[in-house]
Amino acid sequence: MKKILIYGLSLVLMAVSSTSLTSCIDETQPTSGANEDQVQQSAVATKGLLMAIPAYLNANYFGSTRVDWAFGYGAMMHIRDCMTQDVAHVYSDYNQFSGWATLLYIDRLYRNTQYLWNYQMKLASTSNNLIAAVDSTSATNEQLGYLAAGYAYRAMIYLDMAREYEFLDNDKTQPVSPKGNDISGLTLPIVDENTTEAQARNNPRAKKADMVAFILNDLQRAEKWIGYLNLSDKTLPHLDAVYGLYARLYMWTENYPMAEKYARLAIDNATTSPMTETDALNTTTGFNDGTKWMWASQQTKESLYSNLANWTSFLSCETYFGYGSTAASPIMIDASMYQRLSDSDWRKLMWKAPSGSPLYGKNTYVDNALGAELPDYASLKFRPGEGNTDTYSIACVTDYPLMRVEEMYFIEAEAAAHQDAARGKQLLESFMKTYRDSKYSCKASSTDDVVEEIVFQKRIELWGEGQTFFDIKRLNYPVVRGYAGTNHSDDERYNTTTRPCWMNWAFVLSEENGNAGLSGYNNPNPSSTYTPWTGQ
Repeated sequence: MKKILIYGLSLVLMAVSSTSLTSCIDETQPTSGANEDQVQQSAVATKGLLMAIPAYLNANYFGSTRVDWAFGYGAMMHIRDCMTQDVAHVYSDYNQFSGWATLLYIDRLYRNTQYLWNYQMKLASTSNNLIAAVDSTSATNEQLGYLAAGYAYRAMIYLDMAREYEFLDNDKTQPVSPKGNDISGLTLPIVDENTTEAQARNNPRAKKADMVAFILNDLQRAEKWIGYLNLSDKTLPHLDAVYGLYARLYMWTENYPMAEKYARLAIDNATTSPMTETDALNTTTGFNDGTKWMWASQQTKESLYSNLANWTSFLSCETYFGYGSTAASPIMIDASMYQRLSDSDWRKLMWKAPSGSPLYGKNTYVDNALGAELPDYASLKFRPGEGNTDTYSIACVTDYPLMRVEEMYFIEAEAAAHQDAARGKQLLESFMKTYRDSKYSCKASSTDDVVEEIVFQKRIELWGEGQTFFDIKRLNYPVVRGYAGTNHSDDERYNTTTRPCWMNWAFVLSEENGNAGLSGYNNPNPSSTYTPWTGQ
């Protein structure tokens, strides 16, 4: 992987649209050619602006430049997972996400960091386009429904980014920028539909309280009008998803009573139930069918950039052609997490059991043309479309989850446990015995231990779905990849004593150069801060 010429890139960006941040104002996403006047008069045009948002979830950021790992929001989810302990890769040159697991190419000078920032800000831009074009005082009810979805999408992406870029204390770096400035309590600059280019050129990182207020405002507007959204399509957010975003937000702010309240509201308003064993382990419609979830992203045949640059290529181990195939770099669950999980929990069948295990041979695989054996602990969670392992135009037409009702049960339990350990424990046991493991019993009793057990079960439940990163960072949990029997590659065996410093993402330098308000207030460089465990 080559270091990009950041200063040269900055000049190019300046020539096009000043900076990547101001481009969130100037760039226009596909809207079927509708201008603002047309949008005000046409619900069809408004819908076009809305549908550009879920479409961009699966856009290849680098366009005509071949970068297979840059396949959109799903790539962001996988990047976050690669920064945790939960996901391991078979060592291979085909592991295109190794930079984020090995702490290489993740500071402000590299293309990897550019992708994290530019893609997410462009995703926020698609929401800004819709919000700017619709006047809520004169819009029809149908348009208000579309507008509400736009606010929900913007709340989702800003909540992601705020938690990614917020600096939190850790065992390696201090809340001091490379220029020596205090960055405590700072998130990222806010660019909304009213931000001018001049404002964007001098737009400092928002304080956490200001960011929370911004996101809450979006969620309140989404909640107010989302009932007008008559589309049943799960690729769009509905009231349950809006409540789910509230729950995520209040967990971030440690407002546990409100987090518990909104998690329950999400559950009560959801049109789906927790997936059954039959649902989840089905080889053709397992974790690739968005109708089973609260909110999903959908890969269509038309949206596929290539046979390799997509979610299924990287996340499914059963395909013949993908990066996650047995011939490339299959993804695995962390061995210690797998071993901690009870054999009576049917979720354990979502990963290949090692030989000698009581579950060995009980997994159902999809045959592919490779004929190669999957490695121990390999994922069987994300199935190729229709169980087709060979034809990418079928195999890659799948959904992947943005939000599931199961997450809300775990948020409710954890939020309750912070207030009353016994009540949180009861909620966890109720969910687990009803939906996952009839023999389950939580042995923990203290608040910290009950919370840790809830979060562990949540990590198992949402494995591969990009959420664990936020819990580890929020709760100041360590990442431990180096231990006897580990299945993490030698160069990824980092052990921390607190949340990892690499979870405080750096801003790409071109953004700092183009935004005077951000200049001098970047996060510290997280690269090469830890030494891999060698068994000593």
